Amino acid sequence: MNYKGYTAIVEFDEDAEIFFGKVVDIKDIITFEASTVNDLKKEFKISIDEYLKFCEEKKQKPEKPYSGKFNVRINSDLHRRIAIKATKEHKSINDVVVEALQKVAN
Repeated sequence: MNYKGYTAIVEFDEDAEIFFGKVVDIKDIITFEASTVNDLKKEFKISIDEYLKFCEEKKQKPEKPYSGKFNVRINSDLHRRIAIKATKEHKSINDVVVEALQKVAN
C-alpha cells in the first residue's frame, strides 16, 4: 500500500480476524489495523495524515521514506572491475551501479 510516498506492508491475523499494517520505509513507527480491506486503506491514510500533522505541530520534519543514499561494501576486485567498466564507458561508478540496480529492481 502506498500513500503520500509512504509504503506499508499488511498482514492478516487469523485468530483476531483483523488486518494490520506497518509503514516500512521510515524509522518512525506507524501502524494501523482494521477488519476490512476498505477500512484498512482508510486507516492507513489516517495514520499517515496524523503522522504528518504531528510532525507539523512539533515543528519537526517528517521522515522521508528514502534519502537516495546508501553505503554498500563490496570486495576490492569487484570495485576495481566496476571502476574499469565506468572508465571505459565514460561514466561514473555511481552511474554504472545505478544502472545495474535499476535492472534488478524492475
